[in-house]
Amino acid sequence: MAVAQLRDSRHGGDMRGRKKRTAPLEKISEEMKVWSGLLEQEVAGWPGVTTKPMFGLTALYRGSAIFAALPKTRGMGSANAVAFKVAGASAKVMGQMKRDARIQETQMAAAKWFVFEMESDGDLRRVLEWLGVAYEGVGKKR
Repeated sequence: MAVAQLRDSRHGGDMRGRKKRTAPLEKISEEMKVWSGLLEQEVAGWPGVTTKPMFGLTALYRGSAIFAALPKTRGMGSANAVAFKVAGASAKVMGQMKRDARIQETQMAAAKWFVFEMESDGDLRRVLEWLGVAYEGVGKKR
């Protein structure tokens, strides 16, 4: 009986009365679908890049290493976020990311990821630049 009570207390009480957790991925807007499509089209043309579907996202790989995720139907943490990882980023690059208010740091699967919050068409160029940094980072790591 004590084990059941402990289990129930860790999960907020009676398990039968719990609501299902909502997915951490948010539905994206039609505008974000357009932006993601444009980004995917551009990045998919880079040498060695492949794409794979991943939980409502499109994962971008250079060889076997994932370096970014674009929202297809769902966004990570936000409806307008593009996620990328920067392997072996220099202090200068890390400083640039910290100064950009549109970039937030997050931890997923024991790896440090960054999310870029898109606000307008004007952000496409900057996102492409960051995707390029992430692409180059996984190329150096191999």
